[in-house]
Amino acid sequence: MPELQFNPVALPYAQDALAPVISADTVAFHYGKHLQTYINNLNAALPGSGLEGRSLEDIVRIAEGGLFNNAGQVLNHTLYFLQFKPAGNPGAPKGALAKAIDRDFGSLEAFKAEFEKKGAGLFGSGWVWLSEDPQGHLVITQEPNAGNPVRRGNKPLLTFDVWEHAYYLDYQNRRPAHLSALWEIVDWDVVASRL
Repeated sequence: MPELQFNPVALPYAQDALAPVISADTVAFHYGKHLQTYINNLNAALPGSGLEGRSLEDIVRIAEGGLFNNAGQVLNHTLYFLQFKPAGNPGAPKGALAKAIDRDFGSLEAFKAEFEKKGAGLFGSGWVWLSEDPQGHLVITQEPNAGNPVRRGNKPLLTFDVWEHAYYLDYQNRRPAHLSALWEIVDWDVVASRL
């Protein structure tokens, strides 16, 4: 059997460290089962695709169909899980990121409100993203299913997963409550490092 090209990213925190915002059960289910399935499907689809040896972002940029769906979900979930820190010490963006948020949204509060509104308003499943466009401006986009801003030529900075498996165990159908709670665990230093 060939060696797998992609593997799950190691979590930089314990599975229960995001509670009560995201429970250990949700992390185990979301990271341990959903992400692993996307990785398995991606690795199975790569041989013979012509995309072997490419970076994950390159695959997401150019792939179509099932290969895109699985690569997109692997990239999205990797960025998602790495942007959090243990609950209990919410922070705020600093430096260039804080200035860019103020410039493009007016304030951190206005940015959060728009981000939550777009996340809550995305019909069906998908992701809400903060990304930097090629002109250096920050934008919020709704990306259905496995969508990622790299397909638009943007640099992804922050994402909230609005697929039900990301929140249903903890919030049932209360997507807005889930989105509002996630600010408590965002690691703004990680988000700033992506700028």
